Amino acid sequence: MKEALDFVLSMEFWRMGLRWTLSLLISYWHLLFASTTTPPSRSPPPSSSSRPVCIITGATSGLGAAAAHALSARGFFVVLVGRSSRLLEKTMMEIKRKNESAQLKAFEVDLSSFQSILQFKASLQQWLSDLQMHSSIQLLINNAGILATSSRFTSEGYDQMMATNYLSAFFLSKLLLPLLRNSLIPSRIVNVTSFTHRSVSNIQVAKDTVSGKCFSRLKRYPYAHVYEYSKLFLLLFSYELHRQLGLMDISRHVSVIAVDPGVVETNILREVPPCLSSLANKVLRSLWFLQSPEVGISSILDAAFAPPETSGVYFFGGKGNTVSSSMLSYDAKLAQELWSASSDLFLESQLAFKETSTSVSNFVFRFNCRSSSNAFPSCDRSL
Repeated sequence: MKEALDFVLSMEFWRMGLRWTLSLLISYWHLLFASTTTPPSRSPPPSSSSRPVCIITGATSGLGAAAAHALSARGFFVVLVGRSSRLLEKTMMEIKRKNESAQLKAFEVDLSSFQSILQFKASLQQWLSDLQMHSSIQLLINNAGILATSSRFTSEGYDQMMATNYLSAFFLSKLLLPLLRNSLIPSRIVNVTSFTHRSVSNIQVAKDTVSGKCFSRLKRYPYAHVYEYSKLFLLLFSYELHRQLGLMDISRHVSVIAVDPGVVETNILREVPPCLSSLANKVLRSLWFLQSPEVGISSILDAAFAPPETSGVYFFGGKGNTVSSSMLSYDAKLAQELWSASSDLFLESQLAFKETSTSVSNFVFRFNCRSSSNAFPSCDRSL
């Protein structure tokens, strides 16, 4: 009870309750003036040799699991990415129970860790090679996300929520872009964002903000703000990647779409005191805002099956509807600053990974030299 009371007395709680509700209402207001894309066929694009490959992050529950169910039923070879091997296995069994012909592959990945993402890329390429599949993917859905109510840092020193919600999407998209470009058919990146991005009215983009390190200097962790920033960054990144890909390839072989599923009944509020999360769900359900994951994925499926030329748009509300995101999300200067800061973090993480790998290799090499000097007579013991 004391935990719930402390939570209610925090400014972040009231920000969630008031500003997020207002942001949701604004999104539905925009829906009145929405544009509608060509009604999606909800069937995968034709492939000359095999099923198109779709990667879904955060695939062990909620929207990710529902999307995996739906896309495997529509002919995709679905690659599930998640942190828990047990939950990955459970999700795959549930999909197979409903659809025996589903083609699935699971990878255990900590999406808050650059090293884990890098290892996933190598494992994915090896898997494609082992199955003699074309070295490409057709659909990447960056869905992983958390709402952390306390400050936690990754092994690279990044804020865990910012790393999971935004940096993982940036890093993974950057690493897998060659596989998307290599596709024989048009490919696509779908970034799952949120109406909460509308709550951000102003922000200064710097490496400390993007990595989340600046939040550790505050007396109290601003979890609502951090969540909003991560979702705004996803939108800015989506629009900037769309712009850059258009400059490099006028035919837009790789398209980028942002989607907002609205309010969905998932375990996103698992760190909120149960009595409060339960109350929030009851209120939202009574107002007809709360959707099941099976309904909530409609915008994700709309984006996945939209015409190949569709790119740089924001899907919300299902039925192929696209709406305008916040004015701040269209700030080109802010998007370029975010791209620059994110790219710097990417390069720093790459360098740190290489240094760690080199240190480990040198340690193993020295150990082998000392323990097997007869087998390796030419080893330089000074290394």
